[in-house]
Amino acid sequence: MSAPPLPGVLGDIAPILDHWGYWAVGGLIFMEDFGIPVPGETILIAAAVYAGAGQLSIIAVIVIGVLAAILGDNVGYLIGRTGGHALVQRYGRYVFLPPERYEKAEKFFTRHGGKVVTVARFIEGLRQVNGIIAGAAEMPWARFVAFNALGAALWVGLWAGVGYFAGNHITTIYTEVNRYSTYLLIALGVLILALVARAVVSRRRRAAG
Repeated sequence: MSAPPLPGVLGDIAPILDHWGYWAVGGLIFMEDFGIPVPGETILIAAAVYAGAGQLSIIAVIVIGVLAAILGDNVGYLIGRTGGHALVQRYGRYVFLPPERYEKAEKFFTRHGGKVVTVARFIEGLRQVNGIIAGAAEMPWARFVAFNALGAALWVGLWAGVGYFAGNHITTIYTEVNRYSTYLLIALGVLILALVARAVVSRRRRAAG
């Protein structure tokens, strides 16, 4: 069976997928996940469409996608852990993030960062930098790996499944999902604010008691 024509934006990446195959899938997802602006999510979906047409193995696409996503985010975590904290301590006051505020942010991320790391995988922009943020906030590495692996498995599983079964309808589905990702970002912001508010109220109650 020949490779299917990819619709819309997915067609732009077809030559890369045709030439490099699984290497393109792993390489682009890996690079996207520590901040390099490459179409990692797009190559994943395109590869899943190819798998649905019998050109690639969907199992291989999923395994490679998950491993590349985890490894890429761990590179981002290392970047944030080795350089992010020092940069914030030195220059944070110039962007309204003085050391005392950053320390509070670190404590919040250590406590609630798992939720953020998992959900961020599905949000454009956050997906590329969540490892760096987690590292800069000094989130424990084992905790980061666990939630990052969960997010990677869910993200790859979702888009691989959609691409595999959707075929030529993938562009419409992809456009709609990305439109609603904006609402997901807003919901995540509201969740974070609610958690912060709850922490503040609890602290005040303990202080009053």
